[in-house]
Amino acid sequence: MSSSSNESFGALTRRQLVLGGAALTIAAASGFAISSERNEQGERAMTFITTKDGTQIYYKDWGKGQPIVFSHGWPLTGDDWDNQMLFFLSQGYRVIAHDRRGHGRSTQTWTGNEMDTYADDLAALTAALDLKDAIHVGHSTGGGEVARYLGRHGSKRVAKAVLIGAVPPIMVKTAANPGGLPMDVFDGIRAGVANNRAEFYRDITLPFYGYNRPGAKISEGIRQHWWLQGMMGGIKAHYDCVKAFSETDFTEDLKKIDVPTLIMHGDDDQIVPIADSALLSAKLVKGAKLKVYPGLPHGMCSTHPDVINADLLAFIKGAT
Repeated sequence: MSSSSNESFGALTRRQLVLGGAALTIAAASGFAISSERNEQGERAMTFITTKDGTQIYYKDWGKGQPIVFSHGWPLTGDDWDNQMLFFLSQGYRVIAHDRRGHGRSTQTWTGNEMDTYADDLAALTAALDLKDAIHVGHSTGGGEVARYLGRHGSKRVAKAVLIGAVPPIMVKTAANPGGLPMDVFDGIRAGVANNRAEFYRDITLPFYGYNRPGAKISEGIRQHWWLQGMMGGIKAHYDCVKAFSETDFTEDLKKIDVPTLIMHGDDDQIVPIADSALLSAKLVKGAKLKVYPGLPHGMCSTHPDVINADLLAFIKGAT
């Protein structure tokens, strides 16, 4: 049997539950709440923070050591980082992954599904957990979330950043961004979500993982994992998020990043084409290191985890 708690920070501080006194004191001052469910051994089974607008953000927090915070892509969940979470946990790091609002186990929000609020939710999580010297890793939409978090909240709690297959600087084609993708592309994604989300989410896994390329070795398990994560979230939030990841301009956020940054991108990324993303972002982030992966797809963290994990570890340790 499991028991549930949803208490104020004052009560939690008095009972010294969940995080310990220091982190709770900081979180209490920020006005956020933490709730958890406990298993028979009294360990945290599910953990959430509640933001100022009442949204519950689910997160996983494993291990000890320097924290690595993972921000996932659309329309997925923190579970998309399974390969990285397990690997870095074994390397002695503390690993944290949340489900963005409207996604996965977090509240299926109908408001706040835009980058400023995503970044504020991430800031709320880092404050509630009192994270310091953290490495922030973002994939796809999550890369935009990391960029906006740093641009909006600064790097006081951050040691390094990694953007993988990330959407910045801006995806959609505009007069200022002539190499971007036409709005028709994103209108098509919205139509797919609205009209038959289940079918659309199954089909998009093919280009996402490069499984539509000649000779590709298809993993039906990876495809089903993607589909399951997508169907866990709310359709309204997923629909709104298309605008967030495609039309948000991260140019000024990238210019503000002042921590060591690694930009990783597959040159066969069919979801976020490299020419209008990583190659431009690398010029905007001061001192950024760019690593291009020949032939690898958008979902390379899942299709080639050994390659990606080794390069992430080298960068985190300072060898890249």
